[in-house]
Amino acid sequence: MSDLATTQDLDSRLEQYRRELTGYCYRMLGSAFEAEDAVQDTMVRAWRNFEKFEGRSSLRSWLYRIATNVCLDMLNAGNRRARPMDLTAATPVAQAQLTSRPEVTWLEPVPDGRVLPSVADPAETAVERETIRLAFVAALQHLPPKQRAVLILREVLAWKASEVAELLGTTVASVNSALQRARATLAESEPASSDGADPLDEEQQKLLARYVAAFEGYDMQALTALLHEDATMSMPPYDLWLRGHDNIVGWMLGVGDVCRGSKLVPTVANGSPAFAHYHPSPSGEGFEPWALIVLELSDGKIGGMDFFLDTKRWFPLFDLPPALDKDGAPVAGVAPEAAAGEGTDAGAGAPKTAG
Repeated sequence: MSDLATTQDLDSRLEQYRRELTGYCYRMLGSAFEAEDAVQDTMVRAWRNFEKFEGRSSLRSWLYRIATNVCLDMLNAGNRRARPMDLTAATPVAQAQLTSRPEVTWLEPVPDGRVLPSVADPAETAVERETIRLAFVAALQHLPPKQRAVLILREVLAWKASEVAELLGTTVASVNSALQRARATLAESEPASSDGADPLDEEQQKLLARYVAAFEGYDMQALTALLHEDATMSMPPYDLWLRGHDNIVGWMLGVGDVCRGSKLVPTVANGSPAFAHYHPSPSGEGFEPWALIVLELSDGKIGGMDFFLDTKRWFPLFDLPPALDKDGAPVAGVAPEAAAGEGTDAGAGAPKTAG
C-alpha cells in the first residue's frame, strides 16, 4: 500500500469520530468554537503519534483519551463558561441595566448537527440530545474538570468504570468516587427537565407556530399565554436576565421595542427548537441578523428564551442566511453593514438588545 493510501485511510479512520468527539468536548468546555479547536488538536496529536498507538485499546478510546487531555489542559486556564442566571440574580425590569461581559464568560449554543452522532436508537438519541441542552451543559460547568469528564463518560456515553479508569490513568474506585461527588454537585443545581423535541410532536409544532405569530406580530398577550409564569429571558453577552411575564413584557415593550416587526427563521440548537431572529434594517429594505433564540420547552409551554446576540459568530456557524429581503426570503451574499456593527442598533443608536 502506498504512503498516500495509508494517509487517506488514517484520515478516514480518524474523521469518523469527529462529530462525537466534538459533542464530548462541547460538554466539557461549553463552547462550540473551543470544542472544534480541541477536536482539531486531538486529530493532529493522533496523527503525529499514531505510530505509538499499539492497539491495546480501541482507536475510539485512544482518541477520547487524547481529547480528554486536551480539554483538561484548556480547563486548567480557569475558564468556566456560564449562563447569565449562573452569575447574577434575576433583575426587575424597572432596575434593568445592560452590562456586557467578555465572550469567554458565556456558555455558547451549538448546532445539533455538529455534536450529535447519527444513531438509530431513539433512546440513545434522546440521551444525547438532552445532555447538550444549555441548562445541562451549564450545570456541568459547576464540576471540577476531571469530575466533569467522569460524569460525561459514565452517564452520557455509558462507558464502564474500568474503561474510564484506564482512560484517566486511575483506579475504578477513584472513578466511582468522582462520579458520586459529581452527581451530588449536580443534584444541588439540577437543571429543569425539558420536553423531548426530536422530532417535534404536533402540539409542539403548534406551540412554536403560535410563538412565531406572537413574536412577529409583537402581541404580548399572545406571547405570555405561551410562557410559563416563571419563564426566563437572557441576552448574552449581557449579564441581565429577567423572570416572569411582567418583567419580560416590560422589557419587550421598553428597550426591546426596537425589535418590533422582526422575522423568525426556524433552526435547532442544543437539542432544542431555535430561531434566527432578523431585525428590520434601518433602510427599510429587508431584515438583518439580530439574535439566535434558543427556546426551552416544558409541559407544553416555553420555560426559557435565550437570545444570543453575537450574530457575527452564530449565524455562520448555524449556516443561517446573512439577511432577509423585504418579503422575508433569504438573501445570498454579505449581510448588511449594520448587522456587522459592534453590538449597536444603527437605527436607534441604542445598545443591541433582545426583544
